[in-house]
Amino acid sequence: MDNAARKDRVPVAVTMGCPAGIGPEIICRLFGRDDGPASGQAIVVGDAAVLRQAADRLGLTVSIEPWRPGQLAGKGTIPVLQAGPPRTAPVHWGQPDAATGRVMGQCIEEAVRLVGTGACSAIVTCPISKKSLQAAGYPYLGHTEMLAALTGTPQVRMMMAGPRLKVVLVTIHVPLRRVPELLTSAEIADCIAMTRTALQRDFAVARPRIAVAGLNPHGGEHGLFGDEEAQIIAPALAGFAADEVSGPWPPDTVFHQAASGRYDAVVALYHDQGLIPFKLLHFQDGVNVTLGLPLVRTSVDHGTAYDIAGRNLADPSSLAAALILAQTIVANRRRGGAA
Repeated sequence: MDNAARKDRVPVAVTMGCPAGIGPEIICRLFGRDDGPASGQAIVVGDAAVLRQAADRLGLTVSIEPWRPGQLAGKGTIPVLQAGPPRTAPVHWGQPDAATGRVMGQCIEEAVRLVGTGACSAIVTCPISKKSLQAAGYPYLGHTEMLAALTGTPQVRMMMAGPRLKVVLVTIHVPLRRVPELLTSAEIADCIAMTRTALQRDFAVARPRIAVAGLNPHGGEHGLFGDEEAQIIAPALAGFAADEVSGPWPPDTVFHQAASGRYDAVVALYHDQGLIPFKLLHFQDGVNVTLGLPLVRTSVDHGTAYDIAGRNLADPSSLAAALILAQTIVANRRRGGAA
């Protein structure tokens, strides 16, 4: 087998997420489908007993098998690398605690190790509980912060990617009243630069077209509704070519234009500004991509959904999209991106 063929056989590591959430269920659903991951495409980092409990709950006859690096798992099985000690008691759906938080953290740590050793090519994450993660002793606000710490990455950005719209956020989980004080020309310019790099390297877009949203209604209306557009946002665009980066555009029109094909991505200034239009279009097939990491990480675009965990209602569409996108990014990086 030549080197290219060997690389194609390096699987993506799918972390199980919270054992009490819908992560185990969507994994079982996806791997149990006829169009699920092909042999060697993906493995699960998690707990085999929890996955068996989920499969039994769903009435699936899928085979759950232990996996070790270098092993080629057959299609129709769920190859599992055990993260931490095997669970001995059944999980209580919808009831996270410190023990489930410990498993979440161990899954993430093991997945990073697998990519670092070359045993896996990328990480796809199922949802976790931030509260349970911290209850288990992990001092992180969530997945992204933990991955940044484990890889020694000083700056990361959140991209939400779908077939029609891609959005990258300057600020993320902060109160709305704090957004204006956190926006600086340097932060916006850095976000634009990371977005351009990702589009070129990960999505093979040779000359990205990036739109930057304004902060205020109508883009400030020439200062009538605010001056952040002129004082902070416009200076951030000065270092980029006008045919690649433009704005600041009124937020109520720019996302429609991007979804219609005029732009490859929109840089949004705060969480809901970007995620409301994105989820309107891509509620089921949206993917969270972490920019800036030295490894490829995609994630489902939803939470643990404790209210429906164990009720046979969870949809694996976002997980399927996240896995496909992770494989696409890995392939694009191997080919040198847009180059």
